[in-house]
Amino acid sequence: MAKKISVVIPLYNEEAVIEQTYERMTHVMEQLAMDYELLFVNDGSKDKTLSLVQAISFADPHVKCLHFSRNFGHQIAITAGTDYASGDAVIIIDADLQDPPELIPEMIQKWQEGYDVVYAQRMKRNGETFFKKWSAKIFYRTLHKLTDVEIPVDTGDFRLMDKKVYTELKKLNEKNPFVRGLVSWLGFKQTALLYEREERAAGETKYPLKKMLKLSIDGITSFSYQPLKLASYAGAALSGAGFVYMLIVLFQTLFTDTTVNGWSSMIIIQLLFSGFVLVILGMIGEYIGRIYDEVKDRPLYIVAESYGFDPKRANSETLHHPTFMEQKAN
Repeated sequence: MAKKISVVIPLYNEEAVIEQTYERMTHVMEQLAMDYELLFVNDGSKDKTLSLVQAISFADPHVKCLHFSRNFGHQIAITAGTDYASGDAVIIIDADLQDPPELIPEMIQKWQEGYDVVYAQRMKRNGETFFKKWSAKIFYRTLHKLTDVEIPVDTGDFRLMDKKVYTELKKLNEKNPFVRGLVSWLGFKQTALLYEREERAAGETKYPLKKMLKLSIDGITSFSYQPLKLASYAGAALSGAGFVYMLIVLFQTLFTDTTVNGWSSMIIIQLLFSGFVLVILGMIGEYIGRIYDEVKDRPLYIVAESYGFDPKRANSETLHHPTFMEQKAN
């Protein structure tokens, strides 16, 4: 029986590149002589992205589209795509063409060799600022050091997953998903495919500093509680330093004529300790906030419209993302 490939493409304000993305993706997939679907997930775009994808889906039966009721975030859009995918394998790729669709045949070849996950690993990042490259390098290596899960460095979400992998991924249902970490956590047989990342074909990056920081925090807090342990160690070290300083002050007061300069040193110490306490409270708050999100158990996303899907399936699945308990009940 012929295999089917689902390609999940999250979109947010990609009107400048969407037609070029569709053309390149279609050209690559048609060369494979395999059944396929291009599943675009419009994450609440405010430009003409939705209307362009609508037109493409009406003209090409291989194209399907989910339109969110608002912007829920890149990782949520990926999650929705894997929820609705129907292929024997799913490929995740961004619409900006920094990750070349032409790498897909090599991914499929690795999959056919028996690998369950084939992730693209960057050797070089073209067209990105020094700060973006430096911060990404620091983040991936910090995450690698802090977690027990082997999350490959220099990898994004561009990857292929076998159906059994993304079926298990659906069950996790985390409210702040870090998809590349979750795929590593699942295990299975995984391998890397090295490549050079290109510049954006058009448009602007959808990952400014604010979103990069959120993704970093999600990645670290989802897979490690080491920051809390590091805070404890740092607190113990500062307390020890404070105790030693207290002994020095007492010695100077009791056994020497040295004047103890109290005001400046006390203010400096107070500021250091107060800042440290606030940092610790912030770390604890990040973890508590994630517990709060999990307890509320709201749906990850809401699909306002869908195009190209079987009508029966669309009517039953586009209102909201099913919770894990509903999945079990079904």
